[in-house]
Amino acid sequence: MSTQSEAWMAAARLVRRTGFGAIGSTVDAVVSGGHPAYLASIVSPTPDPGVTATPLPTFAAIPPAAKNASRDEKVKRNDQRRQQVEALTAWWIRRMVAVHDPFTERITFGWHNHFATAATKVRSAPELATQNESLRRLGRGDFRTLAQAMLVDAAMLYWLDGQKNTVKGANENLSREFMELFALGHGDGYTETDVREGARALTGWRIMPDGRTVLRPKLHDNTTKTVLGVTGNLNQSGYCDAVLGRPASASYVCGRWYGQLVSDTSPDAATLARLVSAYGPTRDLAAMFTAIYTDASFARAANTIVAGPVEWLIGAVRALKLPVPDDAAAKKLAAILRGLGQLPFYPPNVSGWPAGHAWLSTAAAELRLQAAATLVNGGNISFVTTAGVNDRVDAAGYLLGIGNFSDRTAAVLKPLAVNPPQLVAAALNSPEYLVH
Repeated sequence: MSTQSEAWMAAARLVRRTGFGAIGSTVDAVVSGGHPAYLASIVSPTPDPGVTATPLPTFAAIPPAAKNASRDEKVKRNDQRRQQVEALTAWWIRRMVAVHDPFTERITFGWHNHFATAATKVRSAPELATQNESLRRLGRGDFRTLAQAMLVDAAMLYWLDGQKNTVKGANENLSREFMELFALGHGDGYTETDVREGARALTGWRIMPDGRTVLRPKLHDNTTKTVLGVTGNLNQSGYCDAVLGRPASASYVCGRWYGQLVSDTSPDAATLARLVSAYGPTRDLAAMFTAIYTDASFARAANTIVAGPVEWLIGAVRALKLPVPDDAAAKKLAAILRGLGQLPFYPPNVSGWPAGHAWLSTAAAELRLQAAATLVNGGNISFVTTAGVNDRVDAAGYLLGIGNFSDRTAAVLKPLAVNPPQLVAAALNSPEYLVH
């Protein structure tokens, strides 16, 4: 077996962590053009033919059920809502596959995991789609703008009961989760009083029938509050600024993204300080992402990220050039993701999906093997089949952006070289593909 250079494998790691999987030709281009040029090209979005080919669908309005609606009418309405969410999920899968530059979708999915909102409760495809577009549009700007948008987002308000939050009865869910999971983390010393005062600041927002959100002044607590030491007649903007003004907020946001893109192990103090410095007082997300990918810790962090099901499946589909021309094809992929436990728009709770070795269970391995065989049968593995038998293991590695296989993995793969579909399916389930 041949082994790619260290430079090639470092480029492959960069490609995988800025998108979904990798293929050898893309890695070659990064090696040739250099990491800075590649990062500059993806951090600043440009028109993408794959985006044009997969426009966001529009969804017909589903009116609220009448008070005297029959059981059959309620069932029909629920079926319509379910079908719309299925269509939205299928669309995002097709978009992930189709884009030429997957960084935007990778980051959007990361924000979906950060501001986790699930269709199990929010059964409105238009509201979920609006949130998804907000995450995509704002996910490389400044975190304050993104956080402010999420505080008054219809899907988020419904998910965390913000639409029930009034001056006569404050609901603390959104205030609490914003501090604990979205902006500060567990260890910043905020109190139950801060949570309650924050809830008062967030009162009065309502979701309109068309999905817009509006502030109803009569339902808003228009009196003085104190949140994290900031006192005033705070509204959602003042509340957001009070939370993001805490020094721990920058460390928390940068640390969470480090966990998604670099390593399951938290960054050391010096590394985190560099990322926070790049993020800066303007909370610049594009600068933070660039700092993450160019930090010395990223270069050292080989074999520290376990590919979640979305990354694994979308990466395989893209590498195999498997056609996903319509919703019917995308729904087959959605069924695989549901079985593996990571279907877009269905995070298990407000904390998002688990990470790391949680994805490497025996049950998941069996499902991945079955799925890989199906994907390979429908995909293009001509690069492997046209190689000589003795070169096919290396060809499979190049096809999947793997620079080298361990001796143990190679011993498993070599006997499969006479059967290219089995070889590629096995390579998709190798430790080298699952952990990078």
